[in-house]
Amino acid sequence: MSKLGNLGARLHRGEVGYDFVKNRKIWYGVSILITILAIAGLAVRGLNMGIEFQGGAVFTTPKNTSASVSQAEEHAEEASGHDAIVQKLGDGSLRIQVAGIDTGAADQIKDKLSDDLKIDAEQINAELVGPSWGEQIAGKAWQGLGIFLILVVIYLAIAFEWRMAIAAFVALIHDITITVGIYALVGFEVTPGTVIGLLTILGYSLYDTVVVFDSLKEQTKDITKQTRWTYSDIANRSINSTLVRSINTTVVALLPVAGLLFIGGGVLGAGMLNDISLSLFVGLAAGAYSSIFIATPLVADLKEREPQMKALKKRVLAKRAAKGETPQAETGDESYADEPEDAAPAVVGPRNQPASRTRGRGRPSGKRR
Repeated sequence: MSKLGNLGARLHRGEVGYDFVKNRKIWYGVSILITILAIAGLAVRGLNMGIEFQGGAVFTTPKNTSASVSQAEEHAEEASGHDAIVQKLGDGSLRIQVAGIDTGAADQIKDKLSDDLKIDAEQINAELVGPSWGEQIAGKAWQGLGIFLILVVIYLAIAFEWRMAIAAFVALIHDITITVGIYALVGFEVTPGTVIGLLTILGYSLYDTVVVFDSLKEQTKDITKQTRWTYSDIANRSINSTLVRSINTTVVALLPVAGLLFIGGGVLGAGMLNDISLSLFVGLAAGAYSSIFIATPLVADLKEREPQMKALKKRVLAKRAAKGETPQAETGDESYADEPEDAAPAVVGPRNQPASRTRGRGRPSGKRR
Protein backbone atom coordinates (compact mmCIF):
# COMPACT_ATOMS: atom_id res chain seq x y z
CA MET A 1 0.00 0.00 0.00
CA SER A 2 1.29 3.49 -0.83
CA LYS A 3 2.20 5.91 1.93
CA LEU A 4 -0.79 8.10 1.07
CA GLY A 5 -3.11 5.09 1.06
CA ASN A 6 -1.71 3.92 4.38
CA LEU A 7 -2.17 7.41 5.83
CA GLY A 8 -5.75 7.50 4.57
CA ALA A 9 -6.50 4.14 6.21
CA ARG A 10 -4.99 5.28 9.51
CA LEU A 11 -6.97 8.53 9.35
CA HIS A 12 -10.16 6.60 8.67
CA ARG A 13 -9.56 4.29 11.64
CA GLY A 14 -8.80 7.27 13.89
CA GLU A 15 -5.25 6.15 14.67
CA VAL A 16 -3.85 9.53 13.61
CA GLY A 17 -5.46 12.86 12.96
CA TYR A 18 -5.29 16.62 13.19
CA ASP A 19 -7.64 18.59 15.41
CA PHE A 20 -9.30 20.85 12.85
CA VAL A 21 -12.22 21.72 15.11
CA LYS A 22 -10.06 22.74 18.05
CA ASN A 23 -8.20 25.26 15.88
CA ARG A 24 -11.33 26.53 14.19
CA LYS A 25 -10.79 30.12 15.32
CA ILE A 26 -7.57 30.19 13.30
CA TRP A 27 -9.40 29.02 10.16
CA TYR A 28 -12.23 31.47 10.76
CA GLY A 29 -9.68 34.28 11.04
CA VAL A 30 -7.90 33.23 7.84
CA SER A 31 -11.18 33.03 5.95
CA ILE A 32 -12.36 36.40 7.24
CA LEU A 33 -9.06 38.00 6.19
CA ILE A 34 -9.19 36.49 2.70
CA THR A 35 -12.84 37.47 2.32
CA ILE A 36 -12.11 41.07 3.40
CA LEU A 37 -9.30 41.27 0.83
CA ALA A 38 -11.60 39.89 -1.85
CA ILE A 39 -14.37 42.37 -1.03
CA ALA A 40 -11.84 45.24 -0.91
CA GLY A 41 -10.49 44.27 -4.33
CA LEU A 42 -14.02 44.10 -5.67
CA ALA A 43 -14.89 47.52 -4.20
CA VAL A 44 -11.67 49.26 -5.32
CA ARG A 45 -10.97 47.72 -8.70
CA GLY A 46 -14.34 46.32 -9.65
CA LEU A 47 -14.93 43.62 -12.21
CA ASN A 48 -13.61 43.84 -15.76
CA MET A 49 -16.87 43.08 -17.51
CA GLY A 50 -16.61 41.60 -21.00
CA ILE A 51 -18.19 42.88 -24.15
CA GLU A 52 -21.17 40.59 -23.64
CA PHE A 53 -22.13 42.64 -20.57
CA GLN A 54 -21.07 46.13 -21.70
CA GLY A 55 -21.92 45.98 -25.37
CA GLY A 56 -19.50 46.88 -28.14
CA ALA A 57 -18.08 45.51 -31.39
CA VAL A 58 -15.95 42.58 -32.51
CA PHE A 59 -13.79 42.96 -35.64
CA THR A 60 -12.35 39.92 -37.39
CA THR A 61 -9.58 40.38 -39.95
CA PRO A 62 -8.92 38.08 -42.96
CA LYS A 63 -6.79 34.96 -42.67
CA ASN A 64 -3.03 35.25 -42.33
CA THR A 65 -3.06 38.92 -41.40
CA SER A 66 0.51 40.17 -41.25
CA ALA A 67 -0.01 42.53 -38.29
CA SER A 68 0.95 41.28 -34.83
CA VAL A 69 -1.35 41.17 -31.82
CA SER A 70 0.39 44.10 -30.13
CA GLN A 71 0.21 46.23 -33.31
CA ALA A 72 -3.49 45.50 -33.80
CA GLU A 73 -4.18 46.28 -30.15
CA GLU A 74 -2.39 49.61 -30.40
CA HIS A 75 -4.25 50.58 -33.58
CA ALA A 76 -7.62 49.53 -32.16
CA GLU A 77 -7.16 51.53 -28.95
CA GLU A 78 -6.02 54.57 -30.92
CA ALA A 79 -9.00 54.34 -33.26
CA SER A 80 -11.64 53.76 -30.56
CA GLY A 81 -10.29 55.52 -27.49
CA HIS A 82 -11.20 52.40 -25.48
CA ASP A 83 -9.26 49.40 -24.27
CA ALA A 84 -9.11 46.65 -26.86
CA ILE A 85 -8.60 42.91 -26.56
CA VAL A 86 -6.91 41.23 -29.51
CA GLN A 87 -6.59 37.47 -30.01
CA LYS A 88 -4.83 35.63 -32.82
CA LEU A 89 -6.99 32.79 -34.10
CA GLY A 90 -5.82 29.46 -35.47
CA ASP A 91 -6.14 30.46 -39.14
CA GLY A 92 -3.96 33.53 -38.62
CA SER A 93 -6.81 36.03 -38.45
CA LEU A 94 -7.17 38.56 -35.61
CA ARG A 95 -10.19 38.99 -33.35
CA ILE A 96 -10.33 42.57 -32.12
CA GLN A 97 -12.81 43.27 -29.33
CA VAL A 98 -13.73 46.81 -28.29
CA ALA A 99 -16.33 47.36 -25.56
CA GLY A 100 -18.60 50.34 -24.93
CA ILE A 101 -19.06 51.69 -28.47
CA ASP A 102 -22.17 52.23 -30.59
CA THR A 103 -22.96 51.51 -34.26
CA GLY A 104 -21.65 54.82 -35.62
CA ALA A 105 -18.35 54.52 -33.78
CA ALA A 106 -17.98 50.92 -34.98
CA ASP A 107 -18.05 52.02 -38.63
CA GLN A 108 -15.39 54.67 -38.02
CA ILE A 109 -13.18 52.21 -36.14
CA LYS A 110 -13.51 49.69 -38.93
CA ASP A 111 -12.37 52.25 -41.53
CA LYS A 112 -9.45 53.33 -39.34
CA LEU A 113 -8.36 49.72 -38.78
CA SER A 114 -8.53 49.15 -42.52
CA ASP A 115 -6.06 52.01 -43.11
CA ASP A 116 -3.72 51.12 -40.24
CA LEU A 117 -3.59 47.38 -40.94
CA LYS A 118 -3.48 47.82 -44.73
CA ILE A 119 -6.56 45.65 -45.20
CA ASP A 120 -9.58 46.24 -47.42
CA ALA A 121 -12.47 47.41 -45.23
CA GLU A 122 -14.80 44.93 -46.94
CA GLN A 123 -12.62 42.08 -45.68
CA ILE A 124 -13.01 43.08 -42.04
CA ASN A 125 -16.05 41.49 -40.48
CA ALA A 126 -17.74 43.64 -37.79
CA GLU A 127 -20.27 42.32 -35.29
CA LEU A 128 -22.14 44.51 -32.82
CA VAL A 129 -23.07 43.18 -29.38
CA GLY A 130 -25.81 44.90 -27.40
CA PRO A 131 -25.52 45.21 -23.60
CA SER A 132 -29.08 43.95 -23.13
CA TRP A 133 -27.99 40.40 -23.98
CA GLY A 134 -25.34 40.48 -21.29
CA GLU A 135 -27.83 41.88 -18.80
CA GLN A 136 -30.17 38.99 -19.53
CA ILE A 137 -27.35 36.50 -19.04
CA ALA A 138 -26.35 38.12 -15.75
CA GLY A 139 -29.95 38.23 -14.57
CA LYS A 140 -30.49 34.57 -15.37
CA ALA A 141 -27.23 33.69 -13.63
CA TRP A 142 -28.24 35.50 -10.43
CA GLN A 143 -31.67 33.92 -10.61
CA GLY A 144 -30.17 30.46 -11.06
CA LEU A 145 -27.74 31.05 -8.21
CA GLY A 146 -30.53 32.13 -5.86
CA ILE A 147 -32.70 29.12 -6.74
CA PHE A 148 -29.72 26.80 -6.32
CA LEU A 149 -28.87 28.13 -2.86
CA ILE A 150 -32.49 27.90 -1.70
CA LEU A 151 -32.81 24.31 -2.91
CA VAL A 152 -29.50 23.38 -1.29
CA VAL A 153 -30.56 24.78 2.07
CA ILE A 154 -33.92 23.00 1.90
CA TYR A 155 -32.36 19.68 0.88
CA LEU A 156 -29.66 19.74 3.55
CA ALA A 157 -32.16 20.76 6.21
CA ILE A 158 -34.29 17.73 5.31
CA ALA A 159 -31.52 15.19 4.65
CA PHE A 160 -29.35 16.28 7.57
CA GLU A 161 -30.43 19.21 9.77
CA TRP A 162 -30.78 22.97 9.61
CA ARG A 163 -27.38 23.62 11.24
CA MET A 164 -25.64 21.73 8.47
CA ALA A 165 -27.71 23.63 5.93
CA ILE A 166 -26.55 26.94 7.40
CA ALA A 167 -22.92 25.80 7.48
CA ALA A 168 -23.05 24.66 3.84
CA PHE A 169 -24.68 27.96 2.83
CA VAL A 170 -21.94 29.95 4.58
CA ALA A 171 -19.28 27.82 2.86
CA LEU A 172 -20.81 28.41 -0.58
CA ILE A 173 -21.03 32.16 -0.07
CA HIS A 174 -17.42 32.06 1.16
CA ASP A 175 -16.30 30.29 -2.05
CA ILE A 176 -18.20 32.63 -4.39
CA THR A 177 -16.94 35.77 -2.64
CA ILE A 178 -13.30 34.67 -2.80
CA THR A 179 -13.57 33.67 -6.47
CA VAL A 180 -15.20 36.93 -7.53
CA GLY A 181 -12.67 38.90 -5.47
CA ILE A 182 -9.76 37.13 -7.19
CA TYR A 183 -11.25 38.09 -10.55
CA ALA A 184 -11.35 41.71 -9.47
CA LEU A 185 -7.76 41.65 -8.17
CA VAL A 186 -6.18 40.01 -11.23
CA GLY A 187 -8.32 41.95 -13.70
CA PHE A 188 -9.45 38.97 -15.77
CA GLU A 189 -12.38 39.65 -18.05
CA VAL A 190 -15.78 38.47 -16.87
CA THR A 191 -17.66 36.67 -19.64
CA PRO A 192 -20.53 34.16 -19.81
CA GLY A 193 -17.81 31.51 -19.43
CA THR A 194 -16.95 33.02 -16.06
CA VAL A 195 -20.57 32.75 -14.97
CA ILE A 196 -20.64 29.10 -16.03
CA GLY A 197 -17.46 28.48 -14.04
CA LEU A 198 -18.92 30.11 -10.92
CA LEU A 199 -22.05 27.97 -11.09
CA THR A 200 -19.95 24.85 -11.68
CA ILE A 201 -17.76 25.27 -8.60
CA LEU A 202 -20.83 25.29 -6.36
CA GLY A 203 -21.41 21.64 -7.15
CA TYR A 204 -17.81 20.68 -6.35
CA SER A 205 -17.84 22.65 -3.11
CA LEU A 206 -21.14 21.15 -2.02
CA TYR A 207 -19.96 17.62 -2.84
CA ASP A 208 -16.96 17.83 -0.52
CA THR A 209 -19.11 19.31 2.25
CA VAL A 210 -21.84 16.66 1.97
CA VAL A 211 -19.27 13.84 2.10
CA VAL A 212 -18.08 15.07 5.51
CA PHE A 213 -21.64 15.77 6.70
CA ASP A 214 -22.75 12.26 5.77
CA SER A 215 -19.92 10.75 7.81
CA LEU A 216 -20.73 13.10 10.70
CA LYS A 217 -24.43 12.20 10.64
CA GLU A 218 -23.65 8.48 10.70
CA GLN A 219 -21.18 8.75 13.57
CA THR A 220 -23.35 10.97 15.79
CA LYS A 221 -26.36 8.67 15.99
CA ASP A 222 -27.36 8.28 19.64
CA ILE A 223 -24.39 10.39 20.67
CA THR A 224 -26.00 11.33 24.00
CA LYS A 225 -26.08 7.67 25.10
CA GLN A 226 -22.32 7.58 25.62
CA THR A 227 -19.71 9.60 27.46
CA ARG A 228 -16.60 8.94 25.40
CA TRP A 229 -16.87 11.61 22.75
CA THR A 230 -18.14 15.17 22.44
CA TYR A 231 -19.78 16.36 19.24
CA SER A 232 -16.60 18.24 18.31
CA ASP A 233 -14.58 15.04 18.72
CA ILE A 234 -16.85 13.21 16.28
CA ALA A 235 -16.82 16.15 13.87
CA ASN A 236 -13.04 16.15 13.93
CA ARG A 237 -12.94 12.40 13.28
CA SER A 238 -15.32 12.84 10.34
CA ILE A 239 -13.03 15.41 8.74
CA ASN A 240 -9.95 13.22 9.23
CA SER A 241 -11.65 10.06 7.95
CA THR A 242 -12.59 11.77 4.66
CA LEU A 243 -9.52 14.01 4.40
CA VAL A 244 -7.51 11.96 1.90
CA ARG A 245 -10.60 11.39 -0.23
CA SER A 246 -11.31 15.12 -0.37
CA ILE A 247 -7.68 15.91 -1.22
CA ASN A 248 -7.56 13.29 -3.97
CA THR A 249 -10.83 14.49 -5.49
CA THR A 250 -9.70 18.11 -5.46
CA VAL A 251 -6.23 17.41 -6.91
CA VAL A 252 -7.65 15.28 -9.72
CA ALA A 253 -10.13 18.04 -10.57
CA LEU A 254 -7.51 20.81 -10.32
CA LEU A 255 -4.93 19.21 -12.65
CA PRO A 256 -6.84 19.61 -15.94
CA VAL A 257 -8.11 23.03 -14.87
CA ALA A 258 -4.53 24.11 -14.09
CA GLY A 259 -3.54 22.90 -17.55
CA LEU A 260 -6.20 25.13 -19.11
CA LEU A 261 -5.26 28.12 -16.98
CA PHE A 262 -1.46 28.07 -16.94
CA ILE A 263 -0.61 26.24 -20.17
CA GLY A 264 -3.57 26.98 -22.40
CA GLY A 265 -4.19 30.52 -21.19
CA GLY A 266 -0.69 31.53 -20.08
CA VAL A 267 1.85 29.75 -22.28
CA LEU A 268 -0.16 29.23 -25.46
CA GLY A 269 -1.99 32.53 -25.17
CA ALA A 270 -5.51 31.15 -25.53
CA GLY A 271 -7.07 33.98 -23.59
CA MET A 272 -10.61 32.73 -23.95
CA LEU A 273 -9.72 29.76 -21.73
CA ASN A 274 -9.00 32.13 -18.85
CA ASP A 275 -12.68 33.03 -18.58
CA ILE A 276 -13.74 29.69 -17.17
CA SER A 277 -10.45 28.17 -15.98
CA LEU A 278 -9.63 30.84 -13.37
CA SER A 279 -13.06 30.62 -11.77
CA LEU A 280 -12.83 26.82 -11.69
CA PHE A 281 -9.29 26.78 -10.30
CA VAL A 282 -9.94 29.28 -7.50
CA GLY A 283 -13.39 27.89 -6.76
CA LEU A 284 -12.26 24.27 -6.51
CA ALA A 285 -9.43 25.16 -4.13
CA ALA A 286 -11.69 27.40 -2.03
CA GLY A 287 -14.39 24.72 -1.97
CA ALA A 288 -12.02 22.06 -0.65
CA TYR A 289 -10.76 24.50 1.99
CA SER A 290 -14.23 25.56 3.14
CA SER A 291 -15.56 22.00 3.43
CA ILE A 292 -12.70 21.06 5.78
CA PHE A 293 -11.93 24.25 7.67
CA ILE A 294 -15.23 26.15 7.67
CA ALA A 295 -18.38 24.05 7.19
CA THR A 296 -17.79 21.19 9.65
CA PRO A 297 -16.22 23.28 12.45
CA LEU A 298 -19.16 25.69 12.10
CA VAL A 299 -21.60 22.80 12.50
CA ALA A 300 -19.75 21.72 15.66
CA ASP A 301 -19.99 25.27 17.00
CA LEU A 302 -23.73 25.40 16.39
CA LYS A 303 -24.44 21.94 17.76
CA GLU A 304 -22.51 22.40 20.98
CA ARG A 305 -24.72 25.34 21.87
CA GLU A 306 -27.59 22.91 22.40
CA PRO A 307 -28.32 22.07 26.07
CA GLN A 308 -27.99 18.33 25.37
CA MET A 309 -24.58 18.74 23.77
CA LYS A 310 -23.42 21.07 26.54
CA ALA A 311 -24.42 18.46 29.12
CA LEU A 312 -22.71 15.72 27.12
CA LYS A 313 -19.51 17.71 26.84
CA LYS A 314 -19.57 18.35 30.59
CA ARG A 315 -19.92 14.62 31.32
CA VAL A 316 -17.20 13.66 28.84
CA LEU A 317 -14.71 16.18 30.19
CA ALA A 318 -15.51 15.21 33.79
CA LYS A 319 -14.85 11.54 33.03
CA ARG A 320 -11.62 12.35 31.24
CA ALA A 321 -10.48 14.51 34.13
CA ALA A 322 -11.27 11.71 36.59
CA LYS A 323 -9.26 9.22 34.54
CA GLY A 324 -6.45 11.68 33.86
CA GLU A 325 -7.01 11.54 30.09
CA THR A 326 -6.63 14.24 27.46
CA PRO A 327 -9.18 14.82 24.70
CA GLN A 328 -6.80 13.28 22.18
CA ALA A 329 -6.00 10.19 24.25
CA GLU A 330 -9.01 8.29 22.97
CA THR A 331 -8.64 6.96 19.47
CA GLY A 332 -9.96 4.07 17.50
CA ASP A 333 -13.05 3.56 15.38
CA GLU A 334 -15.33 1.61 17.69
CA SER A 335 -19.02 2.29 17.52
CA TYR A 336 -20.64 3.73 20.61
CA ALA A 337 -24.27 3.48 19.59
CA ASP A 338 -25.09 0.62 21.97
CA GLU A 339 -22.85 1.65 24.87
CA PRO A 340 -24.37 2.59 28.23
CA GLU A 341 -23.99 6.12 29.38
CA ASP A 342 -21.12 5.26 31.71
CA ALA A 343 -19.13 3.28 29.13
CA ALA A 344 -15.40 3.44 29.53
CA PRO A 345 -13.25 4.94 26.79
CA ALA A 346 -11.83 2.56 24.25
CA VAL A 347 -8.18 2.33 23.28
CA VAL A 348 -6.45 1.50 20.03
CA GLY A 349 -6.61 -2.21 19.27
CA PRO A 350 -9.22 -4.90 19.71
CA ARG A 351 -12.38 -3.87 21.46
CA ASN A 352 -12.35 -4.72 25.14
CA GLN A 353 -15.28 -6.76 26.41
CA PRO A 354 -16.61 -5.11 29.58
CA ALA A 355 -17.66 -7.30 32.45
CA SER A 356 -21.42 -7.65 32.65
CA ARG A 357 -23.44 -7.78 35.81
CA THR A 358 -24.36 -11.12 37.33
CA ARG A 359 -27.32 -12.36 35.35
CA GLY A 360 -28.27 -15.29 37.59
CA ARG A 361 -27.64 -16.81 40.95
CA GLY A 362 -24.30 -18.53 41.10
CA ARG A 363 -23.29 -17.41 37.58
CA PRO A 364 -19.90 -15.67 37.40
CA SER A 365 -19.80 -12.20 35.98
CA GLY A 366 -18.46 -11.68 32.46
CA LYS A 367 -19.69 -12.40 28.96
CA ARG A 368 -19.58 -15.97 27.74
CA ARG A 369 -17.59 -16.50 24.53
